[in-house]
Amino acid sequence: MAGGAGPGPRPASDRDPGLQPERTRLAWRRTTLSATVVALLAGRQLLRNAEGGAVVAAEAALTGLVWFGFVVLAHRRMRAMAGCRPPGLPPRTALLLIGCTLALALCGAVILLQG
Repeated sequence: MAGGAGPGPRPASDRDPGLQPERTRLAWRRTTLSATVVALLAGRQLLRNAEGGAVVAAEAALTGLVWFGFVVLAHRRMRAMAGCRPPGLPPRTALLLIGCTLALALCGAVILLQG
């Protein structure tokens, strides 16, 4: 092929660094939106089955606290992705996000098993 425009890898100068961070930022936004919807549905479920009193209040508080932590970490990551060359996800933040996700899944399982 003339001019070297073959199917091989393109030079690094042809890469648009703005597209991948933008897609990742949008994915974080979708994730926080879906986590918010799930937290609201879990709260509704807790209110409908509000027979436990203090137990229900503790579950709601724990779920809300974990959701809030997840959203704060996610928004911090979205702000970090705003640059042209965003930094990698720090291991501590990754572990916190994994912990929040697992805690939310556990809270959801407890809420569903009560209903």
